[in-house]
Amino acid sequence: MTASPKYLLYIAMLVALVLAPLGQGNYIVYVLCSWLIFSVAAMGLNLTLGYAGQVSLAQAAFMGIGAYITALMTMAGYHWLLAMPFAILSCFGIGLILGYPALRVQHHFLAFVTLAFNTLVFLVLRNEEWLTGGSFGLVPIPRPDFFGFSTFKQVPFYYFALVCFLLAAGAMAWIVRSPWGRAFKALRENPIRANSLGLNTRLMTLLAFAIGSGFAGLAGAMMAPLVQFIEPGSFTLIHSLKILLMVVVGGSGFYYGPFLGAAIVVLLPELLRFTEGYYLIIYAAFVLVLMVFSPNGLIGLWQKLMDRFRTQQVERSDLKDGAQL
Repeated sequence: MTASPKYLLYIAMLVALVLAPLGQGNYIVYVLCSWLIFSVAAMGLNLTLGYAGQVSLAQAAFMGIGAYITALMTMAGYHWLLAMPFAILSCFGIGLILGYPALRVQHHFLAFVTLAFNTLVFLVLRNEEWLTGGSFGLVPIPRPDFFGFSTFKQVPFYYFALVCFLLAAGAMAWIVRSPWGRAFKALRENPIRANSLGLNTRLMTLLAFAIGSGFAGLAGAMMAPLVQFIEPGSFTLIHSLKILLMVVVGGSGFYYGPFLGAAIVVLLPELLRFTEGYYLIIYAAFVLVLMVFSPNGLIGLWQKLMDRFRTQQVERSDLKDGAQL
């Protein structure tokens, strides 16, 4: 019994992820860790935007909430395994509350609401110095140990982040393939029809925000020990737009979109460093051209090319059959 090409591809991807940091410098490993973390945050936004069709510009704010909760608890002596669930549940609860405006406003109006929330979180983090350290931030944030396995060095931390990423990816795969995932897609395609078929669109809208926010909380809980220093400027609107770009570039509404989009946004600028002052121009031009010719992102472009290839194959087969007749 032979394995299918699909599972062989999964195994090859997993092996590549495991081998990626070996022989690399600390900075490259740090960039790889950042890719894994932002992939988790983009996964959450992809569920909210790509599957449920609800626009959110507050993903960085939820990352900030998760990061600060984790930092405060671990600096107080609590283990990361205790701080992380608390960060996720806090973001889930706040996301549930933020979802209520989505019941009344849609599209760009909803984007303005979430933008305001992101700004509010930034102001709270900056001004409440007694709790957050204000503009000076929080330092030093400890890295966790797991039964003698220390994540203090970069490579061990990468494998810690990889395990968290794989667990998050598995959870997201279960969600999108469950009845909830189909309900989210129905909510995105036609809320009125979904409601007429008995779907509780209010609950699904709230859950879309809450679950997406929970994933951002996990990303924040991973980010805090990676950088070991957090400050409000790391969770501003520009970072929410960065996560939104990951979802859009990779392919909104596609399961693998956030992973590919995060790789483009986080890794591509580093690969273009050899161009010196031109790398941002090349990067921006690439994103601009992609959005013009493939609004569905890289995965949407791939599917378009594959559909065209299959159509050509069918046409050639029909011509061949006609010639034989």
